[in-house]
Amino acid sequence: MVQAFKSDAPRYDNKEAMEHARHKSTFTADRKLTLRDVLDELVADERVDAKVAEQFMLPARSATTLEIHPLVLIAEQEWQDKQPPHKTLNLEVLTQWLADKVDLEYVHIDPLKVDVTAVTSVMAPGYANRYRILPVKVEHTRVVVATAEPYVRSWESELEHITGLKIDRVIANPLDVVRYLGEFYSVSRSIRKVTAQEDRTGAPDITNLEQLIELGRSGQLDADDKHIVHIVDWLLQYAFDQRASDIHIEPRREIGNIRFRIDGLLHHVYEMPMPVMIAVTSRFKVLGRMDVVERRRPQDGRIKTKTPHGEIELRLSTMPTAFGEKLVARIFNPEVLVKDYRALGFSDKEAGIWDSLVSHPHGIVLVTGPTGSGKTTTLYSTLKQLASPDLNVCTVEDPIEMVVPAFNQMQVQHNIGLNFAAGVRTLLRQDPDIIMVGEIRDRETADMAIQAALTGHLVLSTLHTNDSASAIPRLREIGVPAYLLNATLLGVVAQRLVRTLCPHCKEKTVVDEEDWRTLTAPWKVREEGNFYRPVGCVECRNTGFYGRTGVYEMLTMTPELRGAITPESDAREIRSLAVKQGMTPLRLSGAQKVHRGLTTIDEVWRAVPPDQELY
Repeated sequence: MVQAFKSDAPRYDNKEAMEHARHKSTFTADRKLTLRDVLDELVADERVDAKVAEQFMLPARSATTLEIHPLVLIAEQEWQDKQPPHKTLNLEVLTQWLADKVDLEYVHIDPLKVDVTAVTSVMAPGYANRYRILPVKVEHTRVVVATAEPYVRSWESELEHITGLKIDRVIANPLDVVRYLGEFYSVSRSIRKVTAQEDRTGAPDITNLEQLIELGRSGQLDADDKHIVHIVDWLLQYAFDQRASDIHIEPRREIGNIRFRIDGLLHHVYEMPMPVMIAVTSRFKVLGRMDVVERRRPQDGRIKTKTPHGEIELRLSTMPTAFGEKLVARIFNPEVLVKDYRALGFSDKEAGIWDSLVSHPHGIVLVTGPTGSGKTTTLYSTLKQLASPDLNVCTVEDPIEMVVPAFNQMQVQHNIGLNFAAGVRTLLRQDPDIIMVGEIRDRETADMAIQAALTGHLVLSTLHTNDSASAIPRLREIGVPAYLLNATLLGVVAQRLVRTLCPHCKEKTVVDEEDWRTLTAPWKVREEGNFYRPVGCVECRNTGFYGRTGVYEMLTMTPELRGAITPESDAREIRSLAVKQGMTPLRLSGAQKVHRGLTTIDEVWRAVPPDQELY
């Protein structure tokens, strides 16, 4: 039988009375937890010191605190748990303790895993707010309902009778229950009202491109409707809270999908009726100063918004698809630019190499890798550190990823003939010290970059190749002579991003010997190290991973490598010589991070497939 919290409040300095009261009585129906109840149990479980609890209890009896859940009040004190491992008694720890105490399952509400439409249809918002309960999962025969009041139960039988579903109660963070009660029902209400408005206007079903264009011409979508504004505001805040790097709004035949990219992986977030999704896309386009009516051509836009954590930029991109207009909003947090090189994932050796490359007064430094491998963050962070009042830092980009006041940034505009080559030509007349070219795509851009390097400027740029050694044959293929590469190229850095293990829940493990040998072959690397495996907790949303870090391959030009750059040399020869000269390949760089307990072998294989590197 589950021991209920006591109803009589003993003094903490009377242990005998406290133990007597502990087994004396049980809760009556629908009695809410009190601060005294919770403190008594924490002291009895030897989680909190009795004197500390008594001192806190006296001033906490105000009328204001009576309306605040006792777990929230206690969590604000940031007391250390008296039981090993002596963690801080934060709200999640206290909520898990409460769940164990009343023998109910603890659930952390992850909004990405909640079907908002389904859960909000179970009960009316007024009923949910009255009892502070929130449905979090709906199945054929049961519904899981979260609460922070384990002894308020009168709603349980009523809800079972009304819905015909079995009720499974779970304990959840009281602040999360209140927050998502408001958010889920508010968004659901907005979507229903927008859908009803579309039904009344008789808007056609949008299932192909022709109907989509006709709807745009008729102007039946209102991107400024207050419900649409609310949905978009919620969606943005939702993405910021979840650490999303991209928002994907994708039309389908009858329903629209919304997905977030978090730590490099896409997560399905929400489904909306197509009329609602079209209006949401239009709202984004209005904010990004894009042509709302034009849906036949791709468009780009930009939004800057303020959050409690500072300003965040969003780069918008639309694309016509079979079922309508797809929109992707890439989220750029300027805070990533204040990182030092080690925070980007450089080891001490790599940070030293990179610092020496970008410290040259003139020459070309290239960063290579696929889309989404962190090239922009590396270059922007570097330029942010190099920028100073006595240097003129200029960039030419397509598009400008982030607006940074410390740089002079130019946007490529092909419709007026302003391409990368023309941009670099213009920058050379602007007395630059450091030039960043968004990407070297053709011979003309490469020639201008080399011209800039030859005339005494440091040029940073990107190139799409699989590894660092392949950059040299790639430049030769587009027409750059070998002697100019010898004269200007300082180094090439290839990079990838791997997910890092959550520091809050990762567990030590023993690495599989065969997997380790396969990862590190043909080199022999000792297996003794700090190997960890993913577990999953509240902080990482039960994924076992939190954030990403870079894996780097740094090819620096030595006299021997310069001598190897000939019209006949290929990437394999250059790579082999670079490794002999001390270059650490991508796969081995990833293995070093596995060895240090930062990531896993599977993550390294995902970022650097086995067939990608040839030795």
